[in-house]
Formats: sequence, structure tokens, C-alpha cells
Amino acid sequence: MGVYHGPKCKLCRREGVRLYLKGERCYTEKCALEGHAYPPGEHGQDRRRRKDTSYGVQLREKQKAKRIYGVMERQFRNYFERAARRQGVTGEVLLQMLELRMDNTVYRLGLAASRSAARHLVGHGHFLVNGRSVDRASYLLKPGDVVSVRPESRKIAAIRENFENRRRTEDQPWLEIDEKEMTGRIAQIPSREQIPVPVQEQLIVELYSK
Repeated sequence: MGVYHGPKCKLCRREGVRLYLKGERCYTEKCALEGHAYPPGEHGQDRRRRKDTSYGVQLREKQKAKRIYGVMERQFRNYFERAARRQGVTGEVLLQMLELRMDNTVYRLGLAASRSAARHLVGHGHFLVNGRSVDRASYLLKPGDVVSVRPESRKIAAIRENFENRRRTEDQPWLEIDEKEMTGRIAQIPSREQIPVPVQEQLIVELYSK
């Protein structure tokens, strides 16, 4: 599967919102949107060239969700098709599945500064689920699962510092965090109100339903 290796700040500028792709930098005045709150490119500041069609608005929402969670087109489409087959509101189920990915949960627990950093750590086998090693960032967790740091990985300064200074774990009632053991338990499937992402998921449903 392809991976985006270009400038991450350019993605935030394209979507016009902070996607929090670069960890702590996104919370400071160094964020690219602070001084360049317009799309990248030669004509980024020329509003006359921007035509917001219905399709364009729907496409932007889909691209925004993909970039926030760091998944590529085929994988995102597969998530949508699985969500459409499940009971419930398709758009909400889609976001719930993305939230319950292993990399996103590690990020929400504050064990990594960004989702991309979380994918890197997960891929190197630094985390356990219910005591068993999981090295797939796309692994879908379920209520009752416990995510913990491998004992030997607790010595890694970046993991410890991220966990001690975490700010992304605020208002995450679907996660039960044990600060002493550096673990997190999936208490429930998050409701839409508990998923803090600036995405209008109904527009994604409309896009894929055409």
C-alpha cells in the first residue's frame, strides 16, 4: 500500500484545518496555518479560481478524513463498504472503525505524538493487546481490549515523555487509562460526539453513494 511522504503541513493548508499530522508543532504558532491560511500552490490565494461544487465539497471531506487517519484510498473505501454493511448510521460507523484502529488508539492514549508516529511504533512491535504483540496499525480493537506498552519498550524516552505530557487524551471517555501501568482499555465504542474530528461524514456517504 502506498504511503504519502510529502510535506504534511501542505495537507493541512489544502484542507484549511489543523489535521495534527506533526505532533506538538501543530499546537504552536509554528503551525503552517498560522501564517498561510490558504491552499498551497501558485494560485492558492486566488479565491476567484476556487469553485465549491457539490462534488468538490464531498471530495474534500473524504480527503480530509483519509489524511487525518493516515489511510490510502483503497483502504478507506474498504472501511466504508464494511461500515455500510453494519447496523447503524454508515458515516458514524465509518468514523468509529477508524477511531478503533490500533495506531489511532495509541495516539489517543498519548503514547505517540501523532498518528504517523503511532504507526511507526506499532509497526516495530512496541505495544501489546491483551498481553499479545500486535504490529499492525490497522488492527481493529473492540470493547474490553487492553492496550499496553511492551515492558522493555517503557524505557523509550519518546513513549514516556509523550504519555506524561499527553494532551490528546482529554475528553476521551471511551478510553480508560491507567497512568501507573501505561495501559488503556477500550471501555466502549465511541459515539460520534466522542470523536473529535472536523469531518462531515454524511458528505462522505453521499460521495460514495453516487
